[in-house]
Amino acid sequence: MSMIRRFEDLGRGDIDIAGGKGANLGELTRAGLPVPAGFVLTTDAYREFVAESGIGPRIQELAALPADAAPADYEEPSARIRALFDTAEIPETTMREILAARVPLGETAVAVRSSATAEDLEGASFAGQQDTYLNVRSADALLAAIRDCWASLWTARAMAYRARQRIAPAAVALAVVVQRMVDADAAGVLFTANPINGHRGEAVVSAAWGLGESVVSGSVTTDDLVVDKQAGAVLSRATADKAVMTVYAVTGTEERPVPVAQRSRPVLDDAAAVELAALGSRIEGRFGAPQDIEWARAGGTFWIVQSRPITALPAPEVDPPTDWVVPRPRDYYFRASIVEQLPDPLSPLFEDLGAPSVVRGLQAMMNDLLGSAAIHDDDIGMPTVNGYAYYRYTRSGMLRMVTPRPSLLKAAVGARRKIGKAYWRDSARPRYVAAVAAWEQRPLAAVPDAELLAGVVELLDAGTVYYTAVQTIIPIAASSEVLLTQFYDRFVRREGDPPAPTMLLGFDSAPILAEKSLYDIATWARDHEDLAALLRTAPSAEVAGLLAADGPPAGVDEGTWKDWRARFQAHLGRFGHTVYNLDFVNPVPADDPAPLLDTVRFYLCGGGADPHERQRVSGERRDAVAAAALGRLDPARRAVLARLLRWAQGIAPIREDALADIGLAWPQLRRMLHELGSRLAASGVITTADDVYWLRAAEVLGSRDARLAVAVDERKALWRGRRRVTPPLLLPQGTVMERFESVMPGVAGEQAGNVLRGMGASSGSVTATARVLEGAGDFGRLQPGDVLVASITTPAWTSLFAMAGGVVTDIGGPLSHSSIVAREYGIPAVLGTGTATRRITDGARVHVDGDAGTVTLLEGDEEAPAAAPLAAASRAPAARRGRALAVAAVLAAVVLVLRRRRAR
Repeated sequence: MSMIRRFEDLGRGDIDIAGGKGANLGELTRAGLPVPAGFVLTTDAYREFVAESGIGPRIQELAALPADAAPADYEEPSARIRALFDTAEIPETTMREILAARVPLGETAVAVRSSATAEDLEGASFAGQQDTYLNVRSADALLAAIRDCWASLWTARAMAYRARQRIAPAAVALAVVVQRMVDADAAGVLFTANPINGHRGEAVVSAAWGLGESVVSGSVTTDDLVVDKQAGAVLSRATADKAVMTVYAVTGTEERPVPVAQRSRPVLDDAAAVELAALGSRIEGRFGAPQDIEWARAGGTFWIVQSRPITALPAPEVDPPTDWVVPRPRDYYFRASIVEQLPDPLSPLFEDLGAPSVVRGLQAMMNDLLGSAAIHDDDIGMPTVNGYAYYRYTRSGMLRMVTPRPSLLKAAVGARRKIGKAYWRDSARPRYVAAVAAWEQRPLAAVPDAELLAGVVELLDAGTVYYTAVQTIIPIAASSEVLLTQFYDRFVRREGDPPAPTMLLGFDSAPILAEKSLYDIATWARDHEDLAALLRTAPSAEVAGLLAADGPPAGVDEGTWKDWRARFQAHLGRFGHTVYNLDFVNPVPADDPAPLLDTVRFYLCGGGADPHERQRVSGERRDAVAAAALGRLDPARRAVLARLLRWAQGIAPIREDALADIGLAWPQLRRMLHELGSRLAASGVITTADDVYWLRAAEVLGSRDARLAVAVDERKALWRGRRRVTPPLLLPQGTVMERFESVMPGVAGEQAGNVLRGMGASSGSVTATARVLEGAGDFGRLQPGDVLVASITTPAWTSLFAMAGGVVTDIGGPLSHSSIVAREYGIPAVLGTGTATRRITDGARVHVDGDAGTVTLLEGDEEAPAAAPLAAASRAPAARRGRALAVAAVLAAVVLVLRRRRAR
């Protein structure tokens, strides 16, 4: 059996024998593209070498590391495996075949490249994992390079990467590509789609003088060009000062200075760049996917030496917006209240259905609280500006809402049955639950399209009515904590005493119960080793998929799996409706439980503290602090503090319970929309069922226009571009709106410098790696001790707090969910920075000071500041917001007292 295949005899289907690189070169050669001639030493040659030398069993033994091994753990096994190759000889028959196949390539130098069976595929990129040898000339050098290529299958980085991709050591083999080298004047890389913005219509070229090694290794600054593939025109170019180039040495290659006259000269003119991009388009068309191509140019002719799929290409997006022009400049626009839970641009369908529902609910609540004469139909709206939702109020409407008058107080007192804890518990929540249950009992497949969409609106309205009830609890909870803190700090607290919120910790609430539930699930799984091994090693998305399978996963006892699955599904049934973002385009845990399974793995691997024990300790400290304070007070102050404590401790957990249930309808809503989307996809209107979220409401029931699929792609690209910006909290900018800055849930405007100001919402400080998370899909990237950076957190984010070393948000204040949970976990939090998710680079080091309300961006090995440089200055905006919040809370408390007196 021959161990050699020439390029023209190979194609994409030959990965098993030629590896990804060899199969791709064969495909290009058969397509008539300019590929330097060569051949592939197949994987059979590798297997024969390993078998005849007897090193195979030892390789597998050394490569069998635990699934949780760190990258450094692979160094020693790798060195020992590669030493085995150094002592083994290539079989004589294989050696003769190699040398015979080399003859047709002529006397020119060849490149010897590894070609693994699990590389250059769409699902994984193994670029740089194995070795390449250039300018190989003699027979001995060729044979040595081939053996070294085989050994490079077992570099530490390649072994660790395959382990992360869950590719078993026994499943891999290596082919070797031997290819005539091009004596290149210039070389580089071509991406047939723009890797920066994801545009598929743009090609990006990087070019340098000499051989391509300096470009691939990153040792030279390249000329970079962007080409419009359809128009055949260069859109932009950046010509670099190219100091070095890679050239042939006696053996191998070396770097030499670029001649002075060439350093700043463009490597490719426009015509050459367009010609290269056209070659790339042919290659992309052949493979049916955007490609990462290595090219060389000699004597004006382009040669393709390698092509692989782009595995990390971002989705297409438009340029981020820069103007924030409002549709009605005389009105006021705010990003606060429920809008805080819409941190991203709205999906088109939520903008059409959800936003009007919110407005209807808000108008109804205002009419109840202030009287119908106070609110006109046009006074309140929820338009979008660059896709972001804003509350809009007319000037006259705001004036009527804040102007004191007898009818206002009368309306507030008359609305006593529609606000507060009792109304939420006994009326609002039961009605919401009933509305959801009624739709859960209906077989959706039998419901007509129009009725399904009307049902979505019905459930949105039920959710909005529920949220208005929650909005009456939030100011009461805020009032109780602010008044408790004000009284405690002024009349009770002594130097060294803990802060007042200490006396509000350790109570059960929906987020804390959800965390304890996940901890208990992990604890149960720990006693079943087969299940525990799966949960510790398998990707969470894979485990989530197994939940829907009929039987247990391989290696897991059927009874164990059935029991554990029932426990986990019970958790989803109770807590799976919590929303990460109110826009229903975002899955909830019931739809995608993978982020929860990340938390289960964290606990299963010994991370985090026992939440039951943490709560017990917090409760004991809470009671001890309260008892000590009450015990040293005179009767008058003791009576006031005791009453304030009862009030605050009674309402604080309810606030979190109420917020956690806002999304009760969301799993059912998404099922209904998925049913509509499935019907549209079956009709060819959209590509997938989830594309329904990117349609307008009228389009869901309109004509079955196949062009909507193109519109969906354009809307997604627009949404992604808009998501890159930080929306102003107040609009119009630079107007009287600046007067409202002190009451907004974040710092307005951009922040310059390396210190970001915000609201210190949970005391303490930490220096750690920042992990910027955009949503639930990023939860798995958070590592223990990282600083969690997000636009906002909701109750659905609580599972991450056990892992985080600190919390930083764009939006939020001292009484937000982030603050309350961070205090419960004892980690520092700085909230309301306005721009943290845009200013902080993912993976950067930051210092979070929860007392000063600052986040310091550190560079390199820079030490954390002893005290944040702008700590004193940073307190001013936070203090203003705190005072404004206190005033609002006191006003709410006065209304509450008046309401209670009137009730008597």
